[in-house]
Amino acid sequence: MNDTAYDLIVIGGGSGGVACARRAAHHGARVALIEAVRVGGTCVLRGCVPKKLLMYAAQIGDTLREAGGFGWQVPDGAAFRMQAWQAAKAQELKRLEGIYRGMLEQANVHFIEGAARLDGPGAVQVGPRRLTAPHIVLATGAAPVRDSIPGIADCPTSDELLDLAELPPRAAVIGGGYIAVEFASMLARLGVEVTMLYRGELPLRGFDESLRTRAAEALEDAGVQLRPGMAPLSISHEAGTWTLHLADGEALRLPWALNATGRRPNSARLGLERVGIVPDAQAAVPVDERGHTAAAGIYAIGDLTARHNLTPVAIAEGRALADALFAGGEPQIAVGQVATAVFMLPPIGTVGATETHALAQGHTIDVFEADFRPMRAAFTGRAERCYMKLLVDVADDRVLGLHMIGADAPEIVQSLAVALRAGATKADFDRTVAVHPTAAEEWVLMRTPSRRVSPGEVR
Repeated sequence: MNDTAYDLIVIGGGSGGVACARRAAHHGARVALIEAVRVGGTCVLRGCVPKKLLMYAAQIGDTLREAGGFGWQVPDGAAFRMQAWQAAKAQELKRLEGIYRGMLEQANVHFIEGAARLDGPGAVQVGPRRLTAPHIVLATGAAPVRDSIPGIADCPTSDELLDLAELPPRAAVIGGGYIAVEFASMLARLGVEVTMLYRGELPLRGFDESLRTRAAEALEDAGVQLRPGMAPLSISHEAGTWTLHLADGEALRLPWALNATGRRPNSARLGLERVGIVPDAQAAVPVDERGHTAAAGIYAIGDLTARHNLTPVAIAEGRALADALFAGGEPQIAVGQVATAVFMLPPIGTVGATETHALAQGHTIDVFEADFRPMRAAFTGRAERCYMKLLVDVADDRVLGLHMIGADAPEIVQSLAVALRAGATKADFDRTVAVHPTAAEEWVLMRTPSRRVSPGEVR
């Protein structure tokens, strides 16, 4: 058989691309997967996994600080060493990459290392090699934006932060999205004096307003200095000092700065012009609900499409596409009620409609809320709180959204997402017996709404 001819070529070795390639191979397709750097993509190598490992490190610091309240005698001098964490992280990522490569090999996916570029319909160029396939999937993900502010091009991003051997004593975090919030929260707990600057009044645009307010409060409780409405006009760097030039004339000078101003799809060097695909204004590859691009036989999934930038969605899209192409499966996935998390401390978990979104859709809603100090925090005198919000459609009692900030919120909301997907009503929650003592029991104990809100009402 021609060693350059395949049934499917996948460009991009992240979670979505690997899932698509493996599923297609399972259906009997001859598959090639091309990756220019390392197998695993952003989530495994530069995002979700190392980020959460750093969150665990910060969380252990919190545990050490409260240990005395539970009767433990912790020796003086306990300190976080970034270099030691870095070495352990490198070993873990090497292990995970090995697992990904092993899964491809076991699935009989032909792995090709190199930078791929479309070379006309049904063709891909990798170095001197030209490969062909009737189906080509683009799964190249996204990368940090480096041109959002004049002078920010050389500013470290989350990629560089996760490779630091030492933490700076002081740092600026530029941006207000989930990446900015997560790393500001972690760095502050690991001993860094953090100033966070962003455009809006609150961080986490797009999340429920109640979560946004409490996330800001949690950041301030951790020692983060918030500067809302103060995104830098420009940035300069000289002699180990980053200078952030602000609108009020202030020049904020710090030894380190994190560019967390967003991510952009990796579409620039794919050769899209050779097949008539035109990226949108955000550099995303336009696709229909099935993942099909404007070019026949070429598809795109994951962050490259900028539709739902979540690893599990990319995986589901990749598998659904492979099923549709090689096994007659459903051509699309349902993404209307996908749960998501923000791994700050305390973390956020959320699924379904926000209050603003529910009202915009015309629902009159009952809002149920619980706001309390968890048992662990109350016992040691910590100020940390837990907040839960449940949105119910008055018309049919159906639960429209669930939002939480507090310990284990992502784990709890992941389970509740099943109930939301199944169409659970408030009566279903009320009939569920609580597990005591837990924080999660509050979800089934909220009996009286804090308020009822109708579309068009001014709050």
